[in-house]
Amino acid sequence: VLSAGAQGRLKAIVGTVSQLISVSPQYAVAIETALGNAMQHVVTENEAAAKNAINHLKYAKAGRATFLPLDVIQPQRLSADGIERMEGFVARADELVSCDERYRGIVANLLGRIAVAQDIDAAVEIARKFRYRFRIVTLDGQLVNAGGSMTGGSASKSTGLLSRREEIRSLQEQIQSLEQQMDSKRPALEAA
Repeated sequence: VLSAGAQGRLKAIVGTVSQLISVSPQYAVAIETALGNAMQHVVTENEAAAKNAINHLKYAKAGRATFLPLDVIQPQRLSADGIERMEGFVARADELVSCDERYRGIVANLLGRIAVAQDIDAAVEIARKFRYRFRIVTLDGQLVNAGGSMTGGSASKSTGLLSRREEIRSLQEQIQSLEQQMDSKRPALEAA
């Protein structure tokens, strides 16, 4: 779908969720965990574009995808009075994501009802207090799901799409800095 959109065969394909958002490194694992497969959902300008993309996949027998039309997706909002005062509460997940204001509704739809906690102890305490009504993700990627089930274990801090994109950006900045240092020292080298 993304290739067909880039080639102009499909119109109004915006990109995947992971392409449209950015997250500070300290929150990347939590947001990647909270989003899960939704990071690969395709954002379209409108419902018609999503229908066209689905038909494209169907007739090309090219698999399945989930589409998020900008004109119909509605934001979600976590309503938990007093959660901000709970020990270990970090933020609502959507508040930790940067994106163009145009995509804020998509981000709020996917992450607006998910809380982020420092660690699993804080997550469990928050979940108990609010009777397991919503998902809570920890900074290291553990989950307390609505209803009380828990998901967790070891999660690599540098294998997710958001983490890798941030690492690439950081490395590109380092390259520029080192090239500038090299250029500034070149005259002294030539003089020597």
